Amino acid sequence: MKTAIIGDVHGALAPLLALITKLALGAGDRLVFVGDLVDKGPEPAGVVRFVRQLSETAPYEVILIEGNHEDRHRRYHINTAERPKVAREMAADAPELPALDAELLEADRAFLATAIPFLRLPEWGALVVHGGIPGTQRSFPETVELASRWHGRRGKAFRKILRTRYVSAETGKYLALGHNKPGDPFWADVYDGRFGHVIFGHQPWLDGPACFANATGIDTAAVHGGRLTALILPEEGEPYFESVPGIDYAPSKTSDWPDHPGGELTLARP
Repeated sequence: MKTAIIGDVHGALAPLLALITKLALGAGDRLVFVGDLVDKGPEPAGVVRFVRQLSETAPYEVILIEGNHEDRHRRYHINTAERPKVAREMAADAPELPALDAELLEADRAFLATAIPFLRLPEWGALVVHGGIPGTQRSFPETVELASRWHGRRGKAFRKILRTRYVSAETGKYLALGHNKPGDPFWADVYDGRFGHVIFGHQPWLDGPACFANATGIDTAAVHGGRLTALILPEEGEPYFESVPGIDYAPSKTSDWPDHPGGELTLARP
């Protein structure tokens, strides 16, 4: 069985179609999306619908990891019915929320609801998440079902895996976007591999996949003039990347991005 893990698509439908064609997946293979199918790019609803239809008709398994953008849209949709004032406040800050909500079919929403917070790949000693691992994470659930039982403060802390970029240099704690200071490291620079080799998205890298000692970032800035990338884990042989040109659509502040680590892919079978 071959597993292909695709980085953040962000509404870039044309590159996604090209990459799926290039991957040529077959019966028994597995296709994993690392999250953030939506927002930023020109065709977020089209991307959701295409991936949903793949999940219904493709001869291979399709798995969606929940990204912070899917999480935000889910919360917005719930709030439109349960807390309309909160929904209006969210929409005022992010007009893409009502715009996409109006385009999605109920079948699309049902598919997005199947997203899981992480995927374990024991045959590779790997863990797929959308964002990253805060330095204060001392345990990690063995299964998604077990994670669903983590409520309250523990559950809220765990869901920071959807959003983690920088961590405190002093405490290792999660830092919200824009709250990092000079000297606060990107989480993967200091992650020690305690939960396995982490494959992640969330942070775009214009210079290609980001290869750390114990993690690999595969969001290669598909809507910022970069590429759309998949990490391929073959049944036999070494892992490798496949990619196609992205689009230059969403403005970005690359000066705010962490330095690209360079280096070679370190993921290998245990």
